[in-house]
Amino acid sequence: MRERILLILVQCLQFSSIILIFWLDGFRNLHLAIYVVFLSFFFLGIYLAYDYYRHRQFYKRLSESLDTLDASLEEIEEAPLSTALNRLLKEQYNLFQRHIQEAEHGQEEHLLFMDRWVHQMKTPLSVIELMAEDLDEPDSSNMREETERMKTGLNTVLYMARLRTIEQDLHIKPVVLAQIVHEVNQENRRFYIRNQVYPQLQQQRERITVQTDEKWLFFIISQLINNAVKYSAGKSNKIMISLYEKEQSAILEVTDFGIGIPDTDIKRIFNAFYTGESGRKYRESTGMGLYLIKKVADYLEHQIEIDTAVNEGTSFRIIFTSSQNLTK
Repeated sequence: MRERILLILVQCLQFSSIILIFWLDGFRNLHLAIYVVFLSFFFLGIYLAYDYYRHRQFYKRLSESLDTLDASLEEIEEAPLSTALNRLLKEQYNLFQRHIQEAEHGQEEHLLFMDRWVHQMKTPLSVIELMAEDLDEPDSSNMREETERMKTGLNTVLYMARLRTIEQDLHIKPVVLAQIVHEVNQENRRFYIRNQVYPQLQQQRERITVQTDEKWLFFIISQLINNAVKYSAGKSNKIMISLYEKEQSAILEVTDFGIGIPDTDIKRIFNAFYTGESGRKYRESTGMGLYLIKKVADYLEHQIEIDTAVNEGTSFRIIFTSSQNLTK
């Protein structure tokens, strides 16, 4: 009706004009005039009803939302307007598909470049570490410390790039939590020694196995431990890594006894590039670690909880739901 409102108004104006002309010319048969108007509106109503019947599928298509892009290409009718719209939608669809393919191709090239660049940078860093072993202290330790920081930054860049295609990179399988925690501790042993903060592992059971992606879980634990050690250095000499079960869920908890997180920062700690009050005290903080942790945990369908108090410490818990807990 909104589409045909102008036609209806024109018809009303036309009928009124014709009747007015006859009236001014001396024609005074009111019953005949009303009959003529009735017939005119009757035929107009028949036309509008037929027009609606012919275009009802088209109107329905315009008023309902699409479930898929392919649904926009369905042929509804052969009316000129519908045909023109179908042709336009097909052209837009093809254009959109070309842009998507170009974007995906560019994204793949970017990811491949970042992957290769990170691995190329790791080779000279390894060489520098070997050269540092021949230096006297404290130059040797200082150089290894800087190379480890560079490796951490490169890994963050690599995982950030891989996050774009994480769906293609996931490999879900049973993972023993204690084993992967041990691997993370081995990887960070120099980091512990340099900061004089050491991990203590507590296990409720000897073997807790969960369904997850081992590589991405390794990254999550490494980031949590890195933060725990960084914000504990100079205030506490230990962090706690706890593995236990609660309400049919497996939980991995990393607790530090450092500076804690202010209440004003809690709601934004998982935002990209947000460093907060604590992060501003450490110039090397990028604000990307917790953001990546949250993103990866969401993809893996793991929950993250946090308890913190200023100057008392922080606890991060990774909760593996009952469907992911394979403990026997």
